[in-house]
Amino acid sequence: MKLTLPDLIKESKEVQFVSFTEVIEKATNLFRKKKGKTGPLTFSEGLVQIHPSGEALVIGDLHGDLESLITILTRSSFFRKMSKSHNSIMVFLGDYGDRGKFSVEVYYLILKLKLCFPEQVVLLRGNHEGPENLIPYPHDLPTQFKTKFKNNWQSVYRKIRELFNLLPNAAFVEERYLMIHGGLPPRLERLEDLMRANTDDELLENLLWNDPNADIKDFGPSPRGAGNLFGKKITSNVLKKLSLEVLIRSHECCEEGFKIGHGGKVLTLFSRKGPPYFNEYGAYLHLPLSEMFDNAKLLLPYIHKF
Repeated sequence: MKLTLPDLIKESKEVQFVSFTEVIEKATNLFRKKKGKTGPLTFSEGLVQIHPSGEALVIGDLHGDLESLITILTRSSFFRKMSKSHNSIMVFLGDYGDRGKFSVEVYYLILKLKLCFPEQVVLLRGNHEGPENLIPYPHDLPTQFKTKFKNNWQSVYRKIRELFNLLPNAAFVEERYLMIHGGLPPRLERLEDLMRANTDDELLENLLWNDPNADIKDFGPSPRGAGNLFGKKITSNVLKKLSLEVLIRSHECCEEGFKIGHGGKVLTLFSRKGPPYFNEYGAYLHLPLSEMFDNAKLLLPYIHKF
């Protein structure tokens, strides 16, 4: 019997230690094996190429907000679309847990989506899925695991941290978009550089933690305590080197669920709403992959607020 979206939602709300551990282990095995071209995606070390055909649903930070995730999946009808067409894909931009009460349930649901559609779902690494030397504060995932799984929490927490290290750091659509969680590193010269981020601490930190800033030209220190701020000049130069047009990223709360910066070259998506952020709207992007847009302002008709 084929799973439906209501089935997956029900499973996620009822998830327990055994089923959660099982889905993490299956996803970990999948990420370890996933290399080369499969359907509309090409997987390489730390980088996913999305072929410019069909459509993509792009989702920003979720931070343990199960209801926002359910709203997006329901309103977009993308589960049904992926079931009918291999050219319909989902791209999650990272930060699935922490801050919200339902991190376990969100991780379970997105991992089940990946297992159901391994060739159509992209799960990027966020700074809340980062390495152990760059754990953000507050990091309440261990507390949530303790509450949910009692004495078993350490084993499943260890397993999910192993999974974090396998998540790709970036995705791109040739001649169109670069998709990452945080921002542009100061030393990013080629797309191939993104493939070595897991062995380059500085590069990985910048990819996961950097933020665009309107008041500086180049790079400056970040108030987050990790990563950097980067200016419009850096965005323009890096995108030109990579032969891409627009950076699509998340990492920052947006009152309207999204914001456009650096002259239309940066689109930030934030896909959860409510406390502790108190933004009025969340947003997601329904992106036609075959069309060419050289400015994020042209993507406004495809951004959906909720």
